[in-house]
Parts: sequence; structure tokens; C-alpha cells
Amino acid sequence: MAKVTHEFDLYGKHYVLEAGELAKQATGACLVKCGDSTVLLTVVVSKERRDYDFFPLTVDFIEKMYAVGRIPGGYLKREARPSEKATLTARMIDRPLRPSFPDGFRNEVQVVATSLVADQVHSVDTICVMGASAALTVGGVPFEGPLACVRIGRNPETGEFLVNPTYEERDASDLDLELAGSSTFISMLEAGAKEISEEDMLAAMAFGQEAIAAFCEEEKKFFAKWEEVNGPIAKREYELDQPIPEVHDRIWAHYDEMSAALKDADKLSRIGKVEALKAAVTAEFTDEERAQWSRAIPVELKSLEKHAMRRMVVETGERVDGRTPTEVRPLYVKGDYLPLVHGSGLFQRGQTQVLSICTLGMLNEWQRLDTIEPVDGKRYIHHYNFPPFCTGETGRMGSPKRREIGHGALAERALLPVIPSEEEFPYTIRVVSEVMESNGSSSMASTCGSTLALMDAGVPLKRPVSGVAMGLIQEEGKTVVLTDIQGLEDFLGDMDFKVTGTTKGITAMQMDNKATGLTPEILRKALMQAHEGRMFILDAMLEAIPAPREHTKETAPQIISLQIPTDKIRDVIGSGGKVIRGIQEDTGATVDIQEDGSVFIAGVGGAGEAAAERIRAIVKVPEVGEEYTGRVVGIQPFGAFVELLPGKDGLLHISRVAKGRVDKVEDVLNIGDEVKVKVLEVDEKGKISLDRLDKPEAPAGSGKGEGERGGERRGRGNGDRREGDRKPRARRHPGDHGTSEGGSANGGSTAGEGGRQPRRHHEAE
Repeated sequence: MAKVTHEFDLYGKHYVLEAGELAKQATGACLVKCGDSTVLLTVVVSKERRDYDFFPLTVDFIEKMYAVGRIPGGYLKREARPSEKATLTARMIDRPLRPSFPDGFRNEVQVVATSLVADQVHSVDTICVMGASAALTVGGVPFEGPLACVRIGRNPETGEFLVNPTYEERDASDLDLELAGSSTFISMLEAGAKEISEEDMLAAMAFGQEAIAAFCEEEKKFFAKWEEVNGPIAKREYELDQPIPEVHDRIWAHYDEMSAALKDADKLSRIGKVEALKAAVTAEFTDEERAQWSRAIPVELKSLEKHAMRRMVVETGERVDGRTPTEVRPLYVKGDYLPLVHGSGLFQRGQTQVLSICTLGMLNEWQRLDTIEPVDGKRYIHHYNFPPFCTGETGRMGSPKRREIGHGALAERALLPVIPSEEEFPYTIRVVSEVMESNGSSSMASTCGSTLALMDAGVPLKRPVSGVAMGLIQEEGKTVVLTDIQGLEDFLGDMDFKVTGTTKGITAMQMDNKATGLTPEILRKALMQAHEGRMFILDAMLEAIPAPREHTKETAPQIISLQIPTDKIRDVIGSGGKVIRGIQEDTGATVDIQEDGSVFIAGVGGAGEAAAERIRAIVKVPEVGEEYTGRVVGIQPFGAFVELLPGKDGLLHISRVAKGRVDKVEDVLNIGDEVKVKVLEVDEKGKISLDRLDKPEAPAGSGKGEGERGGERRGRGNGDRREGDRKPRARRHPGDHGTSEGGSANGGSTAGEGGRQPRRHHEAE
């Protein structure tokens, strides 16, 4: 096996397909590159056929942190469980591959995508489908290929579509559409959008199909090079499960009974009837026949159920629960469902019920992401839980499964375009959707329930979002598009097409398609029918909660944002964090200070505002003309020091403590007294001169005789200072400009009572 490389340029990007050098013991392997981003795709097919009634395909995407030159975080310092992004990428590879294998394929297939280089310019996810397709092909595995995946972005200014945009281009785009399939049909779709119209989305999908076809042509060129070097690619032979005519005929004789059992609007009742019928039909076979056809019997029973449901829809236009193709199941919507939590909403559609709960937190509680992508984290988080009781089953409870991660990501993507910015709403937002019961479309119910919870929490959404799941039945040459599909129609139908959006446009989409005849006309019909369903559901939601609350609930933290000068950050924090800790301990609020001077304060009740006032006071610079009620914190022969704000003292000169001349400041003021003052001057060094507003009359006899000169000389030496004249211990405040180390302070420089200019006694000391 010789190494073969095919390099090509498409839509302004450079790509490489390479095989024959790495992982040669795998069934097939291919190295795929976009720019410098590099992923190795390997495929291994088991030699033995498994005794399953389903296709055993496993896809893993392995994020290697060395791909971006980083050592993994955590104690073990090695890659452990996959990130959410890795899980979503594995799902993206799986979804177009799975329907491309032939019916009855029961050999186990494992596809592993290993990221080797992530250049932080070109993403590594979409190229994995092309790499997997190439690995399957050179490995001789039978499947309907070649396959490819593309990401479509759009320049919002020019309207130009972009294929596999760089991260920078994606940030500026109003569309993030991923499509996978063959040159003739789309089998997988995932999209996020900033409320774009159905027409624009259809145009993007059509453009994406053309791009997929272009990549498939390049794959064919690579395979041609491979065969030139290594000889023809021989398809490996794998035994397929084949229908057994005798089993088919005996089971399909019960077609009418199966049709009757399916006609039940209640999920559990219908399942019970269908399972009872299957058990009765199975019992008609002998023990030897059941042992001989152990796989064929359940496969034919499932096929009978599938075709009975599908023919019912295309022949009568009636679904198993009696609805028409465009009818939405009965709705039950309730906001403010739970007490004390910050926001909650219950959304029920038929037998699918979701309770969503919103929690608000500080911005520093955002989720940090340790992935190979150039993304630090996110402040809007959505989690989706699907416990076994929601389908009436038992099961393991623990870490979220791939399905839960995928559905949570879809609901998060649906609401992200309408979440307010940090400046508008400075909170980290987490929504958890708990599926209480499920009969299909639980991800869309989560989207609706989350909208209710966010509005109940007072999050000022740009517009409310609703969602609906669409289905497709193609049978006997007829096509029917279904609105609001339930679980059976998803499982046995041809398409699961989820659409979310606002009155303005689409915010997210997801599609898994098993039908090769999905034409642009069918997609248009599905999107327009979904729009009608979304609006119907949105009307019901707005009847329960017409608009977001004007204010957050009392139980939610009140978050106040301030902007302080960067040179004041040290004052607010204090030595060793003493000041900020004191503020938090005294008020019960939480304070987060950013390097740019942004301050975010969270507290329940009045705690946040109390902390904000403390911080404002620390950074406040008194201005001329402002009035304060301050506390006397120090007395000198030349005047009193008055604390205006925490850490801000001003000098009230002795000539301004009373009406008339006084001998000693202590004659009219004592430490701890409160006094109303006005700022007269703030000099270039920040020293503050004050005037007293409520001056009392000077005490009788004050300012006469020895006291007239004693006030000027007191404290200059000779050891005769009285106890009451002792200089108080210097107060230390962050940012204090009112006193100096030696006890000097700013003196009044304006004219005193009667136009007399006071002497600056402290300057002579």
C-alpha cells in the first residue's frame, strides 16, 4: 500500500486528502486537512456479524490538546471524557454515515476521528465527514458514498455565502449552517441563525448542496489517484440480514390488526396494544422456528408496524392519534411554576412535558471551556435532562448521554440570538430543561419552556422563541409533511426536522433525513408549514406570559454594574483584599472587579446597592460646592479633620469652626462629632478645604488674652501639651489625600470671617 495525496482548492480554502501512510492495520484510514488543521479518520469493521436487530455503528471524536499546543487542565493532565463540542462533532459525523450503509448490515463499525492539528483558523469538525467517507471507500466498505459536510456562513453586509468560513468569518456571519450528504441529497442539517427568513435559509441550503457535490467530486479524484497507485478498490463482502419470505408472509398477514392497534392517541396504551399483538404473532411460531428466525421475526414485526403507520398517513391523511398532518397537539403552558427559583416555565404539547428553570448569576460564573477551539467560554448555558422515568422506563442515572448533550445544544442555539448582551443584562444565565414525560419533540418543548423561564426571570429577550418538529412520510409515491411529530412518527418516519425562531425569523434548525427524494419543493413546504406551527405555539406561550418581567425576582441576585477609574481599583480592593472583603462581609453582596475598572455587584434585596454605595464612596472625589455631613476624625491646633467619605478627609480650619474667633477647636468640636460642611477648595494634590455650614456662636471668652496667641503656638514643643491637645493617631485610608505622614494637612486658602486671611499654622510646623 503506497501513500497517495490529493490537494485541491475550493471556495478559497486549501484541502488535502491523504492515505496509505498512517494506521495501515485499520480497515481504512485517511488524513484530511483544511489549512493546517489536520484530522486522522480511521474505520474498523468487525470480521464477525453481530446478532443485533440494528446497525452497530460507533463514532468517536478525540480532542487532543497537543493539537493547539496546550496541556490538558485537571489533575491527571491527559484527555479524559470528551467535551460537549467533541460529542457534538461525533454526532455530526454519525448522522450522515448511518443511513448510508445497506439495510441488514450487522457487522460492528467504529469510526474514530483524532484531531492532530487545530490551527485556530479553520475548524476541524466539518472536514471529518469527508475524511470518514474516504476512509470507508479506500477500505472497501460498502456504503452509499462519497459523502461530505460543509459549513455555510453569510456576510450580512453583502449577502454572499461562505463555504467553511474561518473562525473570524463565522464571528461576523449571521448564519452558521452545517449540511452533510451526498452529491444528490442532504441527510443531515444543523443550523444557528440570527433570525433569518425562510427564503434566505432555503437559498443557503441550495448553495450548500452544490458545495457538497463539489467536495464529492474531489473525493472521486482522490479515489482515482488511489487506484492508479494501489490498484482497483475491491468492495469487501459482508453478509447482510435478508428478509425471509415465509416469515414476511406470515407476519404481514396481521396487517389489519396492526393498523387497528396503532390507532390510539395515548402513547403507553398504543405501545401496550402493539406489543401485545407482536407477542401474539410471535407465539404463532414454534419453538424451533423462533430459534431459527430469532433475528428475522422481530425485524419483520418492526417493518410491519412501520409500514402500517406510514400507509395510514398517506392513504387516509390521518395520523395514529387522529390528527391531521398540519395539526399541533393540545398545549398547556404555565409560567412562574416554581416558588423561590429565579424563573420557571412548564410547557406541555400532547404527552411531551418539559419544566425549564432559569438561574441568574454573576458574570464571573460563566462556563470556561477546555477545547481545541478558540473559544474561552459562554455566559448563556442550557442543559437538557432526559431521565428514564419520562418514558415510563428504568435506567441508569448519571452523566448526560450524547442525545441529551445534542438536544441541550440545539435549545441553547435556538435562544442565543435573542439573549441580551452583557451591557444590557450583566448576568450569567443558566437554564435547565427537565423532561417530565416524552412522546417526541422534547428538544422543541425545551426551547419553548426555556423561553417561558427566561421571561419569568426578567431576562429582557429581544423576542420570544418557539419551536416545532416536522416529519416526512414518503410511501407508495406519495409525500406527506407532518407538523409536530410524536415519537412513533420520528422513529418510523423519513425525516426529523426541527425549526425554532421568532416572529422575525429562524434562530436554529436540525434535520436528520432518511429519504433520498428530499427535493427543494419539499423543504420549502416543510419550512413554511413549520412557520405556521411556530406561530401557533408562540401565541399560546404569550397568552401565559405576554412579555418578560420588568424586574428580576426578589430571590434573584440584583446585579449592579459600575465603572471606576483603573487607578482606584487598588483602593477598592485594599491591602491583601481587606477592603473588598469587608464590603462583602458587611453587606452580604458579591463583588467582581475587572482589570478595565468594570465592577459587578450581586446581592439579594438591598445588599447589592449597599455595596455599590460603599464602592462609589471609595472612588468618589469631592468637588467644590458639594455639601456633606461628616464625622470629626482628628483635631489639630489649626483645625479639625472631617471624614467626608470613606478614606476622604478634609480640613475644617479653626477660623471656620464657629462664628467668631475661638481659642481651641475643642471649644466647639470633639472627635466623633457630626458636622455639616461644604467643599471650598480641592488643590492639585487632592487636599480638601472645608467650611462649616451650621456654625455655632463662639463660646463666651474664647479668643481673648493668652488664648489669642496660645492657639498659634500650642504643640510646638516645650513638653507642655495638655492631654486634650495630644495629636491623635494618624488614620490610614486607601486613597487618603487629606493628611500626610507628618500630620500636616491642607490649609484653608480662602478669606476667613470678615475677609481676614487665616495664617497657615501647619505650614510652619
